[in-house]
Amino acid sequence: MAGRWMDLGMYNAQGVRGADALGIAIERMVTGIASPVDSERGLAARLNYLTKTDAGYEAMDRAGIHVSPRTLMAWLAEERTPNKANRSRLDAAYWDLRRRNVAADLKKRLNRDGRGTRIEINPVDQTRVEGKRQRDISSRSVNVRGVWDRAVDAWMNDDIDELDAIWDDIIEDLGSEYDAYSNVSSIGWAA
Repeated sequence: MAGRWMDLGMYNAQGVRGADALGIAIERMVTGIASPVDSERGLAARLNYLTKTDAGYEAMDRAGIHVSPRTLMAWLAEERTPNKANRSRLDAAYWDLRRRNVAADLKKRLNRDGRGTRIEINPVDQTRVEGKRQRDISSRSVNVRGVWDRAVDAWMNDDIDELDAIWDDIIEDLGSEYDAYSNVSSIGWAA
């Protein structure tokens, strides 16, 4: 990881590691069922989504849902309601499957046929930093190419080390000030 700001916050600067901001930004692109799992509609929608494919059953298995077919059928028929722990597992399984299902689309959207995606990098928030300790850092915009397949795969696998290496590749394009963007307040894009 790049960064002279290894101790971010020492002087009250607010932000996150660039790798974390990259993962958060990718995660925000994943949309799904808005109704909470505790509502009838939210539970039914998740069960329906998870039981349509083998991948859904695999997601439930990864989430630790191990119930009999009879119990699952009762849930689907709304004759029984899963307990709180199983509702939480169903929600985790749903989002796991949703992430897997949209990964290919995310790669396509971010790569844009080799043109890449323009991102805006917002520097750390220094409003609480004493004036003499503030650094003159502005928001930067850069077109990013060639890393999106790796970035989405790293996000899918929760591989923060790979996201960190990718972030270093991205900020190297900023020139001599790249190190000032190892920590940021946020990143954004229109992908």
